[in-house]
Amino acid sequence: MAPVTLPRVAITGIGVVSPFGVGRDHFWQHVRRGCSATRTITEFDPSALGCEVAAPVPRVTIDDAVRVEGRAGDGVGGRPDPRRYSKASLIAVIAAVEAWSDAGLRLNEPGAGVLVGSGAGGIDVAEKQYAEFFTDGLKRITPYAIPVSIVGMISSEISIALELHGISHVISTGCTSSTDAIGYAASLIRSGEADVLLTGGADACVTPGMIFGFSKMRAVSTRFSDRPAEASRPFEKGRDGFVLGEGAWMLVLEREDRARARGARLYATVDGYGSTCDAYHRVQMDPGGEQIVRAMSLAVDRAGLAKEDIGYVNYHGTSTVLNDAVEARCVRQFFGRHADRLPGSSTKSMIGHPQGASGAAGVVTTALALRDGFLPPTINHAHPDPECDVDVIPNRGRELRVGAALCNCLGFGSKNSAIVLGAVAS
Repeated sequence: MAPVTLPRVAITGIGVVSPFGVGRDHFWQHVRRGCSATRTITEFDPSALGCEVAAPVPRVTIDDAVRVEGRAGDGVGGRPDPRRYSKASLIAVIAAVEAWSDAGLRLNEPGAGVLVGSGAGGIDVAEKQYAEFFTDGLKRITPYAIPVSIVGMISSEISIALELHGISHVISTGCTSSTDAIGYAASLIRSGEADVLLTGGADACVTPGMIFGFSKMRAVSTRFSDRPAEASRPFEKGRDGFVLGEGAWMLVLEREDRARARGARLYATVDGYGSTCDAYHRVQMDPGGEQIVRAMSLAVDRAGLAKEDIGYVNYHGTSTVLNDAVEARCVRQFFGRHADRLPGSSTKSMIGHPQGASGAAGVVTTALALRDGFLPPTINHAHPDPECDVDVIPNRGRELRVGAALCNCLGFGSKNSAIVLGAVAS
């Protein structure tokens, strides 16, 4: 009996709201050039919180969303109420609408749904409402406090805005949230359970409580307040922690044959996904990295590829001392001799760590890199750390076409996820 060949899953639309601002092309231009989005926090006074730098999304409104065609005419459909959005929902909707329009899809698209990832959802609303409750009592608490702040509301707002009646789910697995969402979305499409899915991730965590909490954990950078653009420095000897970032990176996934039949543009294919757990510690990864290696192995095997077929790695690369060293060591362990000629880079060197959206940021970056034959750099790489002995494309991007790439994502709770993307013929 011949083996069953499963259909390939294609990325046909991309939308972005990043610390650089609104738009897929705007994001990619800055990443190609190796620009830093890290700056001094001005949204609140961080001086007593231990960390004063971050990479937040600048002020945006629903008017920044592109237009989408549909049965109700041009524009955002459904019954969106931007006054009730958390920041994460707002940027998620803007990015989702751009991705949907980019894919050439309409409002109320039949057989379409939403499956995205977020670590903290409407944490900004929750923090403000708790502050109101404990300082001013009950009078100023909105009845929308709970529904607006819950993580699951992000997919609901996207579904409402695009009038999509398929599944509307949010995966929340910490930093791996959006990687897991993309992996699950691809599986649902591959199995025929969904025709089209809007996937990706959104997080907006630059809040006083989050900055203070990560500072207490000694997880974020504190030594670069006078030169914030240099604070995120993955794999570099002088790194001292990650930079908290924000953003929404959304993708449209559908079967490759369906996409080609309707004349859609293909960015890349999602060919393999693997996820494991160290079962080791709530915030620290297992220094041995056995399950990180296994996640990469599962993704590559499920893509039907050999290790040597991978031409680029988009590293998790947070800029924390232990995590970067362990990840680099795991890549060497998994790829063996191939690691000597395997380039990779950390998008977080430019945009900080957008928590549950970080995996989607890496997948979008990698899809655009495969499309253009250009591998983005890891910036702020002045002094290589001998404990991170891999090619991280230091400081300047590299013109190079590759056929397949691996995107790593590692998170609190000992979670490890990886996705393999494939290039498509032009």
